[in-house]
Amino acid sequence: MKTKQGFALSAVTAVILLGLGGCSGMSTQGKNTAVGAGVGAVGGAVLTGGSAAGTIGGAAVGGIIGHEVSKP
Repeated sequence: MKTKQGFALSAVTAVILLGLGGCSGMSTQGKNTAVGAGVGAVGGAVLTGGSAAGTIGGAAVGGIIGHEVSKP
């Protein structure tokens, strides 16, 4: 079970890092939203033991927080 969680966390982290490579043309607010969603997804997955609902919920909350951080 721990091996699956470690692999899932590594896979999510790799996808986030690769996805952020495409953020060069994004606004600051867009970048913060993407980073917040990625960090939230990882946090949600870790806190819920790899639950899909926890990962999606974490991504949603993180994206909202990241979006609001850089509002003018």
